[in-house]
Amino acid sequence: MDSKADSTDQKLFYRIGELVKLLDIPSSMLRFWEKEFDCLKQLKKNRKGERMYTLKNIEDIKSIIYLVKTKGYTLQGANDFMKKDEDKINKNQQAYNSLNKIKSFLEELKENL
Repeated sequence: MDSKADSTDQKLFYRIGELVKLLDIPSSMLRFWEKEFDCLKQLKKNRKGERMYTLKNIEDIKSIIYLVKTKGYTLQGANDFMKKDEDKINKNQQAYNSLNKIKSFLEELKENL
């Protein structure tokens, strides 16, 4: 994940197109994950039927990305882990995000030297 995935403004709801840009993942993956992960099965939809993601949904998706892409979990393994130990994954995700911010800062600092 990159720094743009950490920079969410304080909107109540985000559309799928916004998440695609924010998290740099395809919309088809988000739609598929809705069926696979319990935490995403009850997404709100607007009158047009468009998916509306909350900040909690975004944090859950970031956790899924972390578990699947970074830690190498299967989808079932990630789903089970998220159900069992939500606090631990949140702390791991926060540490990962902090390290990415530091990495970005150091890379920018290096470029400016």
